[in-house]
Amino acid sequence: MAKQPEIGSAVPEFTLPGLLLAGDTVERREYRLSEAKGSPLVLVFYPGDDTAVCTKQLCSYTSDLDRFKGLGATVWGISPQGLDSHEAFARKHRLAFPLLADTDRAVAAAFGIAVPGLGLRRSVFILDGDGTLRWKHVALMGLTFQNSDTLAEQLAALA
Repeated sequence: MAKQPEIGSAVPEFTLPGLLLAGDTVERREYRLSEAKGSPLVLVFYPGDDTAVCTKQLCSYTSDLDRFKGLGATVWGISPQGLDSHEAFARKHRLAFPLLADTDRAVAAAFGIAVPGLGLRRSVFILDGDGTLRWKHVALMGLTFQNSDTLAEQLAALA
């Protein structure tokens, strides 16, 4: 397993299939990390669609999405499930940011958060507009998550 990126370093480039729910329409496309440069990016790695903690986490971030946008940031959710699972999850809970499918866990491994046989560690990585890692939280157990206030404080510190 790769080592986690260090604060102040560039994170590994990646391209993943993903989708975005806008109203009742779903747009599926490839998401490239490099295309997010120019503004802060919050990468939210979560273990599974429609599980209790993940649902609570992603719904809370959706509720506070305008707050993140007001700080100039974009949010991407990443998990090992495929796009059909992501679409059902997004529709059920009206999730309003892109969900990316890391089905082979290659991106999780590149970020040093893959757990063989278990999936991945619940993690949040905040990148600045240049793609440099400015803050991270990697959970040991994944039973809780970083709240929106914490993420907003970290994003505000980038300004």
